[in-house]
Amino acid sequence: MKRHHTLLIAAFLAALAATACASQAVEHAMAPVAVLPPAPLNPAMTEVFDGKALRIILCGTSSPLPDPNRAKACTIVVAGANAYVVDTGPESWEQLARMQFPGSRIAGVFLTHYHSDHIGDLGEFRMQTMVAGRSEMLPVYGAHGVKAIVDGFNTAYEEDARLRLAHHGAGVVNVKTSPLIAREFGAGFKGELTAEEVILRDGDLKVTAFEVDHDPIRPAVGYRFDWKGRSVVLSGDTAVSANLAENAKAADVLVSESLSPAMISLVQKQMAGGGNPRIAKIMGDIPDYHVSPVDAAKMANEAGVKLLVYTHHIPSIQVSNPMYFAGVAAVRPADQWVAGWDGLRVDLPIGTNEVKQGELLPKPN
Repeated sequence: MKRHHTLLIAAFLAALAATACASQAVEHAMAPVAVLPPAPLNPAMTEVFDGKALRIILCGTSSPLPDPNRAKACTIVVAGANAYVVDTGPESWEQLARMQFPGSRIAGVFLTHYHSDHIGDLGEFRMQTMVAGRSEMLPVYGAHGVKAIVDGFNTAYEEDARLRLAHHGAGVVNVKTSPLIAREFGAGFKGELTAEEVILRDGDLKVTAFEVDHDPIRPAVGYRFDWKGRSVVLSGDTAVSANLAENAKAADVLVSESLSPAMISLVQKQMAGGGNPRIAKIMGDIPDYHVSPVDAAKMANEAGVKLLVYTHHIPSIQVSNPMYFAGVAAVRPADQWVAGWDGLRVDLPIGTNEVKQGELLPKPN
């Protein structure tokens, strides 16, 4: 009998404890989560987001070929308080981290096409901007096919968000807003390489997407950003393109990819002579869907842009070799073009025609 009473008392106490725990859990669930604010801007970034200029920052200037000093394709456009990313090539987030770039300010990602050197870090942008304090799902703009890309990265990084939530808590990780969200455009793009479409209007900002010639890679697009009377055009990967020149008309800056035919020809011959026919074949294929530095300069002249910024250098490790830009001086004045590097910053102050160059990371030797 005594033992029976002891068991009843133990059961009663256990029930009370369970009820108390349940009550505390409910109170905890109902309590508002204290969301931690984003980290304060460092001095360089305070100026970047001061709203006085449209700004361009290169965060990846290499091609798929290896370069220890450069990430793959990535460019940032800053308009007011928001930043917009054009392509998220592998290692590009690392370069932004070196700049102490505020991920919470990234309001959208724009993909030019779906080669791996242009999308490889998309999952890192998903995760890093979430941890930085992004409060909404991150839009990813692209032509047909972007939803499959976005769905794939969301699936791959869903467990990452869950694990970070378990470790850091809801004040740091908002799993509801962590996903990417696809924003597909280009229903009228029929492959004639003449189409364009305004895909975003946000206050004073207008973003236009247009087809470029990266055949047989379709869709492939470039983007034009117009904000408070200043403008920048980004080519994406392309050969010589009349549609690019048309959409770059009177822009302040053209950020154009580039390939040195002479240098790639040398690499092709070396690979063929060295018994590597596979890489020799690739080197022989790529010049027909990229643009040479000289032809990019001609397109910039045709469009009447103030500054031509070269990026996506092929091969980037040879950019400092005079052979890379051979012939450009005969086409365009030296003060109207620059060989970009990861960390180059270009400012377009509103209310002026000025184009100012600076850096957030030093130029590699």
